[in-house]
Amino acid sequence: MLKTDKERIVSELAAELGSVDTLIVADYRGLTNKQLEALRDELLKHGARFRIVKNTLTRRAAELAGAEALLVMLEGPTSIAFIESAGDPAAVAKALATTAKGTSVLSLRGGILEGKALSGEEIAELATLPPVDQLRGLLVGAVVAPLTQLVALVSAPLRDLHGLIDARIRQLEEQGQVVEPVDETTPEGSAPVELEQAADEPETYTSSDSASAESDAQDTSPDFGAGEPAAHVEEEEE
Repeated sequence: MLKTDKERIVSELAAELGSVDTLIVADYRGLTNKQLEALRDELLKHGARFRIVKNTLTRRAAELAGAEALLVMLEGPTSIAFIESAGDPAAVAKALATTAKGTSVLSLRGGILEGKALSGEEIAELATLPPVDQLRGLLVGAVVAPLTQLVALVSAPLRDLHGLIDARIRQLEEQGQVVEPVDETTPEGSAPVELEQAADEPETYTSSDSASAESDAQDTSPDFGAGEPAAHVEEEEE
């Protein structure tokens, strides 16, 4: 391979490593060209570019791109699935794991998930996760459910309070204790509702009212003159 070709490949790999933050590394040893093409087509469906690379050139590209975590995975025949930002890492890992299980030759070495290095075992665990759309649905459900419960908790007491107020108003109306607003067109001489109700209620007196009544009674009694007791008063004393 010419030096210029090597430099071009290193530059391309460095650009790819710099453009993605998630990738999966696998040992493709033993796969046929037909199997590799089928795997490449399957990974494209999930937003991943599958590429067979040379370790020496990839090491140089990783150093240029600042992807040092990739260096320990570059041993033996190496293939890399570069997952785009809109891709599904779980689906890509599942496709690789399915191929590894079906062929018994491909093996998962590890990968980088959003800048974090993963081992081959962790990639296998990633393959067991649901697809991205399903995960988003679960996430939305987890977020919306508490909000729905909060709305129910807040609105339910308001509805209950409104119902209690309406029920109390109907009860007072049935007992005749709700005073209707006075109609300005009411004919003269007709007593307002509150006055008619007040007329039916018994009057109550206080001690001051009683003292005032006794004083009035003393003022209206006959005057027998100063120092002259009444005759009937003397009889009562005897």
